[in-house]
Amino acid sequence: MIRKIKFATVPVRDQDRALDFYVTKLGFTLVTDQPMGPGLRWIEVRPPKGDTGIALFMSPEFEDRIGTFTGMSMECDDVQKTYEELCAKGVEFAKPPKIEPWGTMAIVKDSEGNQIVLSTSR
Repeated sequence: MIRKIKFATVPVRDQDRALDFYVTKLGFTLVTDQPMGPGLRWIEVRPPKGDTGIALFMSPEFEDRIGTFTGMSMECDDVQKTYEELCAKGVEFAKPPKIEPWGTMAIVKDSEGNQIVLSTSR
């Protein structure tokens, strides 16, 4: 029986830059950073209150996915407040907060240009 999602992969061009972004700007916790072959590292981060990690993975096979919409959505308590806090840290957004019938959402861009939805339910 499947119990949970362990991690989702986000393709990145620069693992050090991505790690710094997710930890310093978004406040994620580093779960692991270890070698996984010549010139490759396995880096996994996790939101402070989350169970699912994000693997910041670099591979030539994923090069065409870097800087695109990830399909991921991260929940936050207050999208507008989170938007303002992240903007103050220099984080770029593809879309500012927008109130929808189901809640509020914004689309954040990570250090590699990957787009991730920030949302909250009503």
